[in-house]
Parts: sequence; C-alpha cells; structure tokens
Amino acid sequence: LNYRIMAKLLLLEDDQSFGYILSEYLMMKDLEVDWVPTAEQALERLMHHPYELAIFDIMLPGMSGLDLAKILRDQAIEVPFIFLSAKSLKVDQLKGFQLGAVDYITKPVDEELLVAKIKAMLDLQRKQQPPESAAIPIGKYLFLRKQYQLQYQGETLKLTARESELLALLCAHHQQLLPRKKALSEIWGSTDEFSRKSMDVFISRLRKYLSKDPTIKIENIHGKGFIFIF
Repeated sequence: LNYRIMAKLLLLEDDQSFGYILSEYLMMKDLEVDWVPTAEQALERLMHHPYELAIFDIMLPGMSGLDLAKILRDQAIEVPFIFLSAKSLKVDQLKGFQLGAVDYITKPVDEELLVAKIKAMLDLQRKQQPPESAAIPIGKYLFLRKQYQLQYQGETLKLTARESELLALLCAHHQQLLPRKKALSEIWGSTDEFSRKSMDVFISRLRKYLSKDPTIKIENIHGKGFIFIF
C-alpha cells in the first residue's frame, strides 16, 4: 500500500525538537503528517479535516491531550488516536485507554516500533471497511468515498472517515431499511447508549450535508433504523 497517498496522520506534540524529528521520520516512512504543537490547534484540524489516525502527547501547555480526547468523545468527532507520553504509570495508561485510545506508547519512543504499529492499525481499519466504489451518484450529489468527499455543483465538502463510512452503508441499503443495530455494530463496534447518540449526531450531519437536494431523504423508522431515499 502507498501510505503517502492513502493515509494522513495528525501529530500533536509541543516539544519543537521532538515534534520536528518525529514528523520528519514518519514522512520518511511514507506517512503523510500534519504536526501541531497545541491541543487547540489539533481540535480545529480534527473538526475540519479527515485523518485516519492521530497521535496525541498528553502533557501540553493549556489543554492536555486527555482533555482533547474528552472533547472529541463528547462532540462525537471520530478518529482513532494513540497517546504518546512520558507518564508511564499503569493508572495513566488505563486512563488513556478509558478515553478511547487505540494504543498508549511511553517516551522515549522507539520510532521503528511506532511506525510498525501505525501501519498495522491502518491495515486493520481498511480491512474492516466495506468495499469502496470510485464514485456514487446521490441525487444531484456525487459521493467520492475513497477521498471522503461529497460534491455538489462544483462545490466539494470534506467528510470525516466515519461520516464517509455511514454514508456508504446507507448507499448500500438504498431504498431499503438499514437496521440501526447493523450500522452500530459495523461502524461503531458497539450498540451502547453513547454509540446510539453518536450515530444520531452523524445522521443529522449527513441530512444537513445533503439538504441542497430536496429529493434526498434519510427517513428514521422508529425503533428499527433508517431508509435512504434519493
């Protein structure tokens, strides 16, 4: 796989020297990296750009990496992330995993091992995704799932990875019932209350994105799921 084209990572690290060295090393290993020094900047990026993976330092000036993870969870901004920290106590690592981290790596970092873990995670994520179509027409829109894009009359809207997955699943069930449990288990990996609320937020977002074409509807069938009509 050509990771330079297919994967974009966000690195949050306030140490200028280490941040520069690590971002350069990752790019040498064919990973495209956006490096930011503050959690506030990381949040801004994650709200407006799709990333397949993020790496968060924990101890930062201002908002901490843990605080950022809590905000992402509360706002249903979905991105797999790794914590990178000098804090190596078991209690700190458990806290990181409880906030949704896919891994917790302690400093000093073994860069070679980090890259191996990143690429294994990316491979796993891609294998779990349904087959991709180059372009899917949705009413007056064109959905480019591979690029996380929704196009309308020359305008392009960037989707997050999870928005793209949900829209693709709705397209696969065009004019048919998409059971709520199926969407939750395939995309969220859970049917708990938090995941249900998160999915409702994502459905609302997709309705808003597709609102320029009144023939497109995502109908909620109470207690059962959704029907995508266009």
